[in-house]
Amino acid sequence: MDEIDRVEVSEITIPYRDIADTGEMQAAAYVTHAEAALRHFWRYRPPLEDEPRYAPTKLELRLHLPLRLDDPVRVVVRVDKIGGKSVGFEVEMERDGQTVAEIDVTWTARDRETGEPAALPEDIRDWLYRYLR
Repeated sequence: MDEIDRVEVSEITIPYRDIADTGEMQAAAYVTHAEAALRHFWRYRPPLEDEPRYAPTKLELRLHLPLRLDDPVRVVVRVDKIGGKSVGFEVEMERDGQTVAEIDVTWTARDRETGEPAALPEDIRDWLYRYLR
């Protein structure tokens, strides 16, 4: 299988809108691209009735090298940890095979009606284990 056909991998080219006056990508844009990669990954989960909603409850950004306009970037989503009510992801951005940024994101499952933390459904947990580091 071609690596880009994997659901946890996507590619982007850095657009002009993400560039600051310094010529480097703005910090918030790293998070935006990480969220887009997570949405791409998440749409392949098994369909469930009464699935909880998932909300980000923690974000951590580590920048190693700056990205610039039109840089081609490979974005890889990895499941870092699976808890009873949350899942931790590590989103890695690479340029020319070199890690330029790492974004850690924790999502917490929430009850659709009350918004209170809820247990991760077993089918989702089983699917996530396929991608656990």
